[in-house]
Amino acid sequence: MTIRFIVNPISGNRQMDPGVLKDQILAHFEKAEVCLTERPGHATELAQEAAEKGMDAVVAVGGDGTVNETARGLLHTQTSLGVIPFGSGNGFAREIGMMGTLTQSFEKLKNAVAQSCDVGFANGELFLNVAGVGIEAVVAWKFMEQAQNGKRGMLPYFKLAAQTFFKYKPPVIRVILNGKTHRWAPLTLVFANSRQYGSNFIIAPKAGIADGKLDMVIVNDLPKYKVIAALPFFFAGQVPPFGLTATAQIRSAVVESDQEILYHIDGEPRKTARHLEVTMDPRALRILVP
Repeated sequence: MTIRFIVNPISGNRQMDPGVLKDQILAHFEKAEVCLTERPGHATELAQEAAEKGMDAVVAVGGDGTVNETARGLLHTQTSLGVIPFGSGNGFAREIGMMGTLTQSFEKLKNAVAQSCDVGFANGELFLNVAGVGIEAVVAWKFMEQAQNGKRGMLPYFKLAAQTFFKYKPPVIRVILNGKTHRWAPLTLVFANSRQYGSNFIIAPKAGIADGKLDMVIVNDLPKYKVIAALPFFFAGQVPPFGLTATAQIRSAVVESDQEILYHIDGEPRKTARHLEVTMDPRALRILVP
């Protein structure tokens, strides 16, 4: 099997010299190519190049951002996407069963098989896990700004999320589904291709990456104590109590607002001027699953 590993040398919290990591990769995959990303978007370029060369697989070594970038270069090709988790949340790696020690992940990859996977798009940008508007997008923006000062990882993220949670007042948005307009002010509105954000926070327990649909999850703006009491249910993969969430399977949606819309794709923050279009492309990507 011809295989290229794309390594993000600054991904997540796991500290390993890129040269040492390359040696470990080659110890398990002797004939593999190993490339380090040098700038945003570089993983997409490297993946696209590998697909054009007809390589069998491209493996993203990093977090969900690196996986997302790599996937963009492999859409509608015969080159499969593999994942070695090296980030903070590792949502997609968890979803496809690739978590473990580095050695365990290498062994899983050796025995993996290719299968088709759906992808979502938010204003034309791909997402594999989730896209969303609301408090999570606000937190993503703040976290991006905070990360510029070196504060990365899950603990700083959850601390920031808690601080934002107690101050956040959701705006009214218009959501157009099948030609019908709904006016909602949710705590967050999620479009899920996979079940989770990462770190086993499961927002859409019935979502499937190859079911041909997105799970749209409305998280209602209930009293704070009810939201807090419901949090363990998300980590257990259960539907939370109190009517906190409502879920519908969709193929597309449009979100409109009278103000700028903050949203995220796989945790990466974005802005758009009042209009967000969410779509999906079934079985557009080949992935390696153990």
